[in-house]
Amino acid sequence: MMNKLGCNIRLFSFGGIAYGIIELLWRRYTHWSMVVTGGTCFTVLYNIFKCMNKIKMWKKCIIGSTVITSAELVAGYAVNIKAGLNVWDYSDKPLNFKGQICLYYSILWALLTIPASFICGLIKSKLHY
Repeated sequence: MMNKLGCNIRLFSFGGIAYGIIELLWRRYTHWSMVVTGGTCFTVLYNIFKCMNKIKMWKKCIIGSTVITSAELVAGYAVNIKAGLNVWDYSDKPLNFKGQICLYYSILWALLTIPASFICGLIKSKLHY
């Protein structure tokens, strides 16, 4: 069995690459900061779902949306506001906060949690991370 750090590095890498691919398919481009954010979110969600594997999917979706939206706000503040890289801007979306997060994407993050939860379950059962 792998040590916890090794497992988290693999989870982070998988999540970062998977999210980078999702961004390329959705927006036709991505940024390294999104790969880091995606990897962080997947690792955090995996570790939460590993401990809470019996909770209902709708609760997982709320947790996933909260984790991802929070990470997006932190990354947006660092990358877009402080560093001025303008990787994304949700200012044109309703119910946005400083153009960094918005209700529309928070709902999409909840939906993205469904396949992410399934993948977390597969990793846990097949690879015993």
